[in-house]
Amino acid sequence: MSIKRLKIPSSILAALRESCGELTGIRRGIEKESLRVAPDGNLSTRSHPHELGSPLTHPNITTDFSEAQLELITGVHATPEACIRQLHDVHRYVYSCLDDELLWVASMPCFVGEEGDIPVGRYGSSNIGTAKTVYRLGLGHRYGRLMQTISGIHYNFSLPQAFWDRYAALLGRTPGQDFVTDCYFGLIRNFRRHSWLLTWLFGASPAICRSFARNLDHGLAGFDEGTLYLPWATSLRMGRLGYQSNAQSGLHISYNSLDSYARTMHLALTRSYPPYESIGVKVDGAYRQLNTALLQIENEFYGAIRPKRRIRSGERPLTALRRRGVEYVEVRCLDLNPFLRVGIDEQQIRFMDTFLLCCLLAESPGDSPEESAENEAVQLAVVERGREPGLRLGGERRDNLTGAILSRCAEVAELLDRAHDSDLYTDALEQQQARARNASLTPSARILEMMASQKTPFFRFALNQSIAHKGYFDEHPPTGREMDRQQARARRSFNDQEAIEAADEVDFDTFLESYLKPPQ
Repeated sequence: MSIKRLKIPSSILAALRESCGELTGIRRGIEKESLRVAPDGNLSTRSHPHELGSPLTHPNITTDFSEAQLELITGVHATPEACIRQLHDVHRYVYSCLDDELLWVASMPCFVGEEGDIPVGRYGSSNIGTAKTVYRLGLGHRYGRLMQTISGIHYNFSLPQAFWDRYAALLGRTPGQDFVTDCYFGLIRNFRRHSWLLTWLFGASPAICRSFARNLDHGLAGFDEGTLYLPWATSLRMGRLGYQSNAQSGLHISYNSLDSYARTMHLALTRSYPPYESIGVKVDGAYRQLNTALLQIENEFYGAIRPKRRIRSGERPLTALRRRGVEYVEVRCLDLNPFLRVGIDEQQIRFMDTFLLCCLLAESPGDSPEESAENEAVQLAVVERGREPGLRLGGERRDNLTGAILSRCAEVAELLDRAHDSDLYTDALEQQQARARNASLTPSARILEMMASQKTPFFRFALNQSIAHKGYFDEHPPTGREMDRQQARARRSFNDQEAIEAADEVDFDTFLESYLKPPQ
């Protein structure tokens, strides 16, 4: 096995150096998950706070799997600063509504009791709200509720129409949505080959609380009586103990084109899976899952990156993609950084923009089931042994591969700095180059070093960080104007939920049958 190198045509780089103003139009947004926990670090048993609005309709504050798992969402922003600013403001409001509760700052969960103690998200009595809850019940039956409490950051990235018009002209292609979609799939293929670099640089889950693995064949070492870990691990969240599925392990989703993606995804959405048949769909009048397919809906596929298109009312994500093409990509492999108040910062965003643009501009040969398996093997090696000195990936030294990718990223960072008349993208890249030279600077190494120097288990380390971040936000509450604005938005979200519930014209069984028709 040999890992493909990123190669950006020199003619493209030269042309973009001459005129790169279109690159100022990059847009990004963040979705950040965090568990609500009691002051002692146990998972909260309280319902979603009423002051935070309706999780079905609030544009910035919802829940992920559990009632106790907040998902905080920014809008689409033209600068990293604006994106972080909004995420910071949403955090300020949320903390002001939590009373004595904390937001858990780590990706791997706090102390959780029995599976049945983890409350599934509730979204009201509408058909679509009920479907969201049933989907989560299905995830619990299929994979266990504990796995669903793992949290992370999703990073959304898109380029403006002006860039696509210019890029199509450089390549001699016809501009339009088909061209944009093809380019995004090229980005995705390269991302899947090289996303191990993000795990190595930003992974922040090298250890877990023993309570998380009490019923698992985990293969981890003991750090202390309360902690399991691997000495060179980067992101256990992205490995065997994270969002993994044995059922999906044999599923190859092709990213060679929208048609191949839709075709392979369609099979997973429509073909019944015998182990899920044994769970049942509606048992004694209560739904256990939406259906018995390998994937209940598109979001169940555990990919590190997804092609995305905003959906319309009642529309399936796959249908939206086939009708209108790819609008942006969603990166799903980022851990929460417990040293940062909102889990991510502007420098990481700038490196993400650089890396994703590099993946887009580079040549991107087609994928295959064999390459997908190789990518997964490399990813697992970095998850479990990423900081190991002399580590080899696909027969090559990790350091050589890292240097090659960062060299390509340096060329792209220069383009972005030219476009923005700054050196901020080069600065962000240099921070990652420093980590590549010195693994002790990575979040995963810093976590283990702090745990060792302070003689604290993972649980206590994460709780201490959570308390510190809460203290900061308690000392920096929302302004009166901001509080009024957030409260008004929460009230509107309840009005929107009520309107959705009032608009239902059929019972849930009929709604579900229609909604689950194979996406066309």
